Amino acid sequence: MNRSLIGSLYTISTYYETLQWQWWISCILHVIQAGYYPVLALVGVPSNLLTIVILSRNNWGLSKSVTCYLLAMAVADLLVIVFDLILRHIPIVYKEHFRFLYYVPTCNIHAILLYASTDCSVWFTVTFTFDRFVAISSQTLKSKYCTRKTAAVVLGTVSLLSFSKNITQYFMLTGRYILVNAPWFCGVSFAVQYSLVWMTVDILNYVLTPCAPFVLILLLNVMTVRQILMTSKVRKRLRAHKNVENAEDSELDNRRKSIILLLLISVNFILLWAVLITFSMWRRVCFLLNLIVTHEYFIQDLGFMLQLLSCCTNTYIYAVTQTKFREALRKLLSHLFFPFIKHIKSSE
Repeated sequence: MNRSLIGSLYTISTYYETLQWQWWISCILHVIQAGYYPVLALVGVPSNLLTIVILSRNNWGLSKSVTCYLLAMAVADLLVIVFDLILRHIPIVYKEHFRFLYYVPTCNIHAILLYASTDCSVWFTVTFTFDRFVAISSQTLKSKYCTRKTAAVVLGTVSLLSFSKNITQYFMLTGRYILVNAPWFCGVSFAVQYSLVWMTVDILNYVLTPCAPFVLILLLNVMTVRQILMTSKVRKRLRAHKNVENAEDSELDNRRKSIILLLLISVNFILLWAVLITFSMWRRVCFLLNLIVTHEYFIQDLGFMLQLLSCCTNTYIYAVTQTKFREALRKLLSHLFFPFIKHIKSSE
């Protein structure tokens, strides 16, 4: 009996120590988020707006289909920043200044727009990856599929499906904001929380976004890299037979730039989404199976921070990998700030 009692006391003590350090980490993350989220919004909104303007001009050397996908990704990322970062996470961190939201019964509508824009952001990345895979794998299919018209149809279809899929949020959630990082940021009735039907719908939502895209992007990138390596070997052999080894191969150079852009966008998505995907799926499985585990919710907070960061990084990826994008960005910034600089010099 004594050993059993001592063991039970030790287990309880360990459990409360675990909760205590988890609470401390959550407090530290909350302090970091108070500065991180506003800065991210101040960086993310202008970055995506600049990207949208540059891509809309379509003068930086990429094909029309690629430009369509990148433009759509920038618009979707901007919407995620607005609906998720600015209208959800910042009010949660600064809830004492946003208590008026408790009296605004629009949370379920907000949830539809937030999750639909997130789905679009994720699935636009998948469609862009597939477009590049087709372009590199088959020249015949490339001429038919990798066009501006096809890109518009694909992007429009994904947008419609994303919105339709998230209509269920209107019926699952209530219009009441709760301003906490719970599984839902809106009020949820017990009937929904413990309903097998609604839990299944919620699990399927997470499988469709972002788990399935996560796997698809990995597979498409592996196949794309494999195809590029095979094609490069064949072209090098043909060039060797023609004695043009030292001459520049513009097609291989363009493919190299394309694959660098694709891989950076894909790796950026995978790395910044990995924490949130893993934690969210594990938590929902535990909830569905009634497993009693300690949920390290600071991992969820870290996952949200990284996921939102992924919506602000593509502009910098383009600037690093694309010379013409850098030139267009420099010209645009010069045009925007030239009157201000001129005014300062004249005032001196």
